[in-house]
Amino acid sequence: VQLQASGGGSVQPGGSLTLSCLVSGVKVPINRMGWYRQAPGKQRELVATFISDTTLYEDSVKGRFTISRDNAKNTQYLKMNSLKPEDTAVYYCNVRLITFADYWGQGTLVTVSS
Repeated sequence: VQLQASGGGSVQPGGSLTLSCLVSGVKVPINRMGWYRQAPGKQRELVATFISDTTLYEDSVKGRFTISRDNAKNTQYLKMNSLKPEDTAVYYCNVRLITFADYWGQGTLVTVSS
């Protein structure tokens, strides 16, 4: 299983970015897929995830971030609006299979700064 993340970059506060994650090589059903982030000096935290057809968001991003997926393109997305400096982090896409095996993308850096 391979996950290829892209779309990170630098943006001013209030700006928007969309992250993409292309998933390939999956041979068994997916239990969960989503996005995590890790800020400098902090632990990796869940940002948004699909569990079956339900979406869950970390409290600080609710109303600003939207997770979506295009099954035909094997791609999941994270649309981030109204970005804040505290959103600065390396963002990782994640897939957990029904076997409970976890797979991670390489991480993409998002920097929010004026």
